[in-house]
Amino acid sequence: MRDARESRDNRDFDPHTVVMKRAISLFQLTAPRAWLCLALSLVCAIPHAFAQEATIVELASYGGPDRMQRITAGARREGQLTLYTSLTAATAAKVKADFERRYGVKINLWRASSENIVQRVLTETRAGRSDFDVVETNGPEMESIARERVLQKIASPSFANLIPQAVFAHREWVATRLNVFVQCYNTRLVPKDEVPKSFVELLDPKWKGRLGIEANDADWFQTVVQDMGEPKGLALFRQLVATNGVSVRKGHALLAELVTSGEIALSLTCYSFKIDQDRKAGAPIDWTSFGPLLARPNGEGISRRAKHPHAAMLFYEYMLNEAQPLLAQLELAPVSTRVESTLRGRQVRFIDPKAVLDESDKWDKLYQEIFVQRR
Repeated sequence: MRDARESRDNRDFDPHTVVMKRAISLFQLTAPRAWLCLALSLVCAIPHAFAQEATIVELASYGGPDRMQRITAGARREGQLTLYTSLTAATAAKVKADFERRYGVKINLWRASSENIVQRVLTETRAGRSDFDVVETNGPEMESIARERVLQKIASPSFANLIPQAVFAHREWVATRLNVFVQCYNTRLVPKDEVPKSFVELLDPKWKGRLGIEANDADWFQTVVQDMGEPKGLALFRQLVATNGVSVRKGHALLAELVTSGEIALSLTCYSFKIDQDRKAGAPIDWTSFGPLLARPNGEGISRRAKHPHAAMLFYEYMLNEAQPLLAQLELAPVSTRVESTLRGRQVRFIDPKAVLDESDKWDKLYQEIFVQRR
């Protein structure tokens, strides 16, 4: 019931109307000239009052033509925001520097794994506090945080410029970038004409002891197996591990390094952006895809208790607009339709964060059973 009232209040919010009603009430109650002057002064002070007093609830649904001007002015007064993110250290540093240069608003950055971010947010929530303004991490983890009712529903005109899969019905978080799963290989150990075209080809004995996989890619596994047909898919991967073995390593960056060094010839799961970065830097590594590219959305959301609501909203909009070309330059897959992407023109299958979260116990258990515990 409270959420319904809150949603209705958001839609009806108009700072000009609120202050005008207060002015009229004062006039009707007293009518002296002094009170009338005070009421009129309140009307004239609307922009300043709104910028000072607006909460994240009010900002989240305000759609006036001066929306970004008010958000930017308020953010500069607040001067800072706190961001939790799982962006790589190098990417996070570049995003932070670019935002601060553009707006003069400081980002207090806490970078960690998506799992640790969820744990920290839940710990804060259960303690009755919220130390973050914005959180940005993997889609399934964002969905998990949203289900704790700690993220503010946002209505942004920027949504119209994003790919449809980036915007979710609840509007409590939105995709900012995509992690594209691929299979990566060492180009010195696997010549171009010997690159396999399917998981079935990995059953060949020549791949024994040469394969790797990341330790926490159960969402990728779930999507691949369901696309194959669950019985068939599970049987294939069980046979693959039993026949040729698969080395399990924690961290996609580490896995890419092991492929580059030749310790692993081919990894079943890699992030395309990391492989593109390393290849352009001269590493003997490249990627392919067995079937459609699988894309996991990563997204952002704003705390309902944001201590710096204007700065939080400004960063939220920045990630959907100015940051998109920067992410593309860093080989990440952007979600803006206005920015060229490596996904353009390719067949892409999006991993559903809700389905992953709903069935996580089942697929985490299967992933552990088939890959991790068989080492």
